[in-house]
Amino acid sequence: MSLYLGLMSGTSVDGVDAVLARFEPEFEIVASHSTPISAELRRRILDMAGGKDESIDKLGILDRDLADLFADAANNLIDAHQIPRHTITAIGSHGQTLRHRPSLGFTLQSGDPSRIAEQTGVTTIADFRRRDLAAGGQGAPLVPAFHRALFQKSGTDRVIINIGGMANLTSLPGDTEQPVIGFDTGPGNVLMDEWINQHLHKSYDRNGDWSTSGTVISDLLTRLLAEPYFQLPPPKSTGRELFSLTWLNDHLNSLDAAKAQDVQATLAELTAVSICKAIGSLGMSTPELYLCGGGAHNRHLMQRIAAHAPGSSVHSTAALGLDPDWVEAAAFAWLAWRTDNALSGNLPAVTGATGERILGAIYPA
Repeated sequence: MSLYLGLMSGTSVDGVDAVLARFEPEFEIVASHSTPISAELRRRILDMAGGKDESIDKLGILDRDLADLFADAANNLIDAHQIPRHTITAIGSHGQTLRHRPSLGFTLQSGDPSRIAEQTGVTTIADFRRRDLAAGGQGAPLVPAFHRALFQKSGTDRVIINIGGMANLTSLPGDTEQPVIGFDTGPGNVLMDEWINQHLHKSYDRNGDWSTSGTVISDLLTRLLAEPYFQLPPPKSTGRELFSLTWLNDHLNSLDAAKAQDVQATLAELTAVSICKAIGSLGMSTPELYLCGGGAHNRHLMQRIAAHAPGSSVHSTAALGLDPDWVEAAAFAWLAWRTDNALSGNLPAVTGATGERILGAIYPA
């Protein structure tokens, strides 16, 4: 059966996840691999995404270098698992988001797919977001369609929560006649990662240990939760354009000096509370909650989500048979499979698009 290789680098900008999967006769992960992003390339990505360096030449060079990274990630998986290239029908590459402005009618994911196809010898499908955007949608999140296909269960309400740089959720009603809803809830790991990097020079808060050592600053939490984005109804999506250290510092400057670990505890609480308030808006009583993405490994964060969602069980997607680290890359393998078979990849109830659309552009090997 045909194999599809998904590539994903999210707003955490810590690595490229690659998953090789088949979808017929049923879903199966064949292989997976993660390729780290160098500190130098990560800095360039964040500088470009944050508006510190927006020259056209540097954007073009970054597009080239990201394509090389994605091609390396695909080749690393292929070589590590000795996969015959002719068995791979297509690569699905999300690209690296540099700017997401659906209110202005554009979104920008970088990583030249022509270059990926050339360096891997595998047809590459990319640019998934923009067709949904052209149809009046947000262009994101796109993964809820995969969540529905894989995780929905008749008679059981479930919510899938992806905690990467941003956090997003997918509601999967037990009544399968009801629409699936999905949207970005707000910051996931992004503010915690940036704060610990600034103060302890660590890339992330392992297990949430630093958050656990601090005390939530109630005034700061109240100010952060007053952000209008949290009150917007779906469909909605967001990114580093809004939730950044600049946004955080604007609020901190209005308060007395605070201990760094207390700010970290508050940021973890912000992620947990904003997720759980979003869950509460779904109208489900006590849905099963399943976490994926890097945040699924943050024990403190998982405990805080459980504390704000009494009556709901909280697990990682491993309990449903899919490692939380590979869900999003598997989703882009699935989206490539859908596009290759001329099937739609978006859910209009999630993105707000005027209808279902076949997503992405195909770059033959």
